[in-house]
Amino acid sequence: MCEAWTRFLDLGGWADTWFAKYGFIFNIAIRPGVLVQIKIYKRNGRKERVCITAESYGQTYLLDPDIPSYKNQDIALLEAALEIMKVPKDLYLEINIYSEMPKGAGTGTSAAVTTALIGALDRLTYGRLAPHEVAERAHKVETEILKLQCGIQDQLCSVFGGINFIEMTDYPRSIVSQIALPKEIFWELERRLLLFYLGNAHSSSEIHQLVIKRLEDSGADNPILQGLRKCACDAKDALYEGQLKKFGKIMIKNNELQRALHPQLISTKADQIFKLAQEFKAYGWDVNGAGGNGGSVTIFCSPDDSTKRKLIDVVEKMGGGIQYIPTNIPRDCLRVWQAKF
Repeated sequence: MCEAWTRFLDLGGWADTWFAKYGFIFNIAIRPGVLVQIKIYKRNGRKERVCITAESYGQTYLLDPDIPSYKNQDIALLEAALEIMKVPKDLYLEINIYSEMPKGAGTGTSAAVTTALIGALDRLTYGRLAPHEVAERAHKVETEILKLQCGIQDQLCSVFGGINFIEMTDYPRSIVSQIALPKEIFWELERRLLLFYLGNAHSSSEIHQLVIKRLEDSGADNPILQGLRKCACDAKDALYEGQLKKFGKIMIKNNELQRALHPQLISTKADQIFKLAQEFKAYGWDVNGAGGNGGSVTIFCSPDDSTKRKLIDVVEKMGGGIQYIPTNIPRDCLRVWQAKF
């Protein structure tokens, strides 16, 4: 068994990429995450070697780790993870993958699937990968095997859990520091940070390619990248100081810096929720991930608990598939264990 975390509130996002070269990123690991269970059998001449069930989506795939096709985008990550982990040839594996996080929520679910699968497969071989080594392999799956655009923060948050401050010293090398807060501040964050899914999957199409091209051309010291880096540092400092209103303002600043990269990174639905959040005296708001059409947003609501519940009710009544996703903040690193029967 292996459980990996998704994430939200990724302040400083876009500064964890190859074109940024260096950066600071703040993010928070959350549950629901991704759970992988592997049942192991002797192959005994069986032709197939791996059967993967993506339970959340009702799909089952028979795969040969030695002959990945990478033609089906829905399973390319799984094929690449199997390839990089060198599944023993004498075993037949039944792998079940489950998550309550909606597909395309912009919360790093793909990275969590990859880290959870790699973490579980690691139990089949001699030696054990440390959490940062699992994150490194998961990142290589996307960037080296599948040749995808991919920052480093999702994989790191997925394996370390908790509240993270990431210093990317020279892409992809980084230093991860977990932010240890007084219990009261931690509990307030967990209670007041709300995740809303916007009703359709995050799209990383033409808009994101335009943004990447712009940042690539302007270099690592692009003023917007500098501003995003500062948001991550300021968020860390605000929490250490216990300044929650200041923290909320930093969320809003990060959101507006994303808008400055391209107006369509902040969708109409997201802006409608932000307006409601302001009416209900929320401290802050921000899109998750790279933004764009779909995905999700994070709201840092007011201290009043009844106001929080009213905000949730009003936002969900907007329709269009928008839903509130209850979350909590796991403090554990990647969980890997053998199920007991």
